[in-house]
Amino acid sequence: MIGLLVLGIVLILYGLLCLAVGLFKFPPVIWNMSKIQGFVNVLGKIGTQIFISVWGAAALVGGIYLVIANLPE
Repeated sequence: MIGLLVLGIVLILYGLLCLAVGLFKFPPVIWNMSKIQGFVNVLGKIGTQIFISVWGAAALVGGIYLVIANLPE
């Protein structure tokens, strides 16, 4: 159970980072990575922002669920 709680916390942090990158292109170091720029070439700038934001929101929701479901009583 403690493993799922830690996984939930990691997913929350990852989701927040993805949302920051997707919505605000912050930090620029991550936005300028070659892998993300490859997404920009395929999906366009707005498409990449939407993709990363949706991925971040899904990770955030999953992380919140895992934390709530595995809180010690």
